[in-house]
Amino acid sequence: MTSLKNSVSKNVKTKVAGQTQDDVVYCHIFDAILEQRLPPATKLSEEALADIFSVSRTIIRRALLRLSLEQVVVIRPNRGAVVAAPTVEEAKQIFKAREIMELAITELAVSNATKAQIDECRKLVTKENAAFDHGDYGSGLRLSGEFHIKLAEMAENAPLLAFQRSLVSQTSLLIAQYETGSHSNCSLDEHSILLDAIESGDVERATELMQEHLDHIRSKLNLDNSSTSNDLHVVFSDILKNKG
Repeated sequence: MTSLKNSVSKNVKTKVAGQTQDDVVYCHIFDAILEQRLPPATKLSEEALADIFSVSRTIIRRALLRLSLEQVVVIRPNRGAVVAAPTVEEAKQIFKAREIMELAITELAVSNATKAQIDECRKLVTKENAAFDHGDYGSGLRLSGEFHIKLAEMAENAPLLAFQRSLVSQTSLLIAQYETGSHSNCSLDEHSILLDAIESGDVERATELMQEHLDHIRSKLNLDNSSTSNDLHVVFSDILKNKG
C-alpha cells in the first residue's frame, strides 16, 4: 500500500507567472492521475493534500472541484473525494466518446496545424520514447496523453480541447484499471506516422491512422477486470521533500 506523500510528482512544478495556487495543485493532481501514480478509487484527503501543498483546504476543494468537472475525481457528499473508478459500462462509453472526439480533432488538425505545433509534437514523441526506453511508464503515459492534448490544440477549437483534456485523463484511469499484460508502449511509431499524415494534409490517411491507434489502445483493455486502490501519501512525496 503506497501513500499519498510519495505519489505526487517526480518533477515538482513551481508556480509560474499567471498561475494561481489552485492551478499548481490542479496540475500536480492531474499529472499524477495521467501517470497512474493516483490509481482509480484513491481517496483524496483534503487535510493530507493541504499539508502536502502547504495551502488552505479551500484551495484544495477548488482544485478537486475542477477535476470533478472533468470527471476524473468524484466528490462524495460527507465522504470526501476519490479518484474516479469507471465501471465497465462507463469505460465503454468513455472510449466511444474518445473515439468520436479524436477523429474530429484529427480532421481539424490537418486543416489548422502549424509547422511549429507539429515540431513541438515531434519533440514530445521523442521525450515519450525516451521515457519508455528508460522504463518510466508513468511519465511515458503522461507524455502520450499530452501528445493527444496538443493535437486538440492544433484543432483550434476550444470546446474540443476542454473535452479532450477530460477524456485523456479518463482514459488513463481506464488503462490503470483495465489494461492487460505488461506495460509496453505501442504508440510511438503510431504518433510519428500520424504527425506525418497531418503535416502532409492527408485527412483520410490521418483519420484512418487515428482510428487504428485507438483500436490498438482499446485492444489492450480487458473490460471484465477491476483494480485495487491506493492511498494518498506516496504520490506527492517530492513536494514534501522540497518543503524542507
